[in-house]
Amino acid sequence: MTWSSRLTELGIELPEVVAPLAAYVPAVRTGNLVYTAGQLPIRFGELVQTGKVGTDVDPEEAKDLARLCGLNALAAVHALVGIDAVTRVVKVVGFVASAAGFSGQPAVINGASELFGEVFGEEGAHARSAVGVSELPRNAPVEVEIIVEVK
Repeated sequence: MTWSSRLTELGIELPEVVAPLAAYVPAVRTGNLVYTAGQLPIRFGELVQTGKVGTDVDPEEAKDLARLCGLNALAAVHALVGIDAVTRVVKVVGFVASAAGFSGQPAVINGASELFGEVFGEEGAHARSAVGVSELPRNAPVEVEIIVEVK
């Protein structure tokens, strides 16, 4: 089974690649690794939600936003090398704009991690960091970047 057919089976359609917001590219390949830029919860060119998780954004909503960030990261990989070139997800780094006292960053970033597990199975198991930050670009609540190994 190919990853593209797995996406179809799951009813997941990769979005268009999010245009860079500054001086960078969405993804870069070096050797057999693809690194994505940080991906925000953008759909159809618009940031879906803004604010801090724990006050403005409910943690469950933030988890869904992290999944969207993960989809945007996969779109960046797909645009560069094709999703079927992926052999495994190596690393996920998630940033959560956190209200004072909010410590549920790992549960929020599970939104992206669980997506990679659904799509890639065992090859979706990855190392990960889930970091709370005071601010993210455009007042986004979540940002996710990934590193994948490719053929």
